[in-house]
Amino acid sequence: MNGGGTAGEARAVARGGETLEQAVLRSLDQYFADLDGAKPHALHEMVLQAVERPLLQYAMARAGGNQSAAAELLGINRNTLRKKLQDYRLI
Repeated sequence: MNGGGTAGEARAVARGGETLEQAVLRSLDQYFADLDGAKPHALHEMVLQAVERPLLQYAMARAGGNQSAAAELLGINRNTLRKKLQDYRLI
């Protein structure tokens, strides 16, 4: 990520001054520590699901349940949002 535009916005500070990027890295470190020697599996999918579901919930809440507004907030097509909401059983 670079420091400008939406990539910079993605670094919004979370609790305790920790950026989203730092929180993800900390969580990944913990995940690997908890493996206790086991091999990781489907890491990409696991991270996407862990981030995407609450992101969709948050966007829908911010948009007052309006899918078009939530899609605009997320920068994705409304049909894409609707499919993701269905995939995560959020509608």
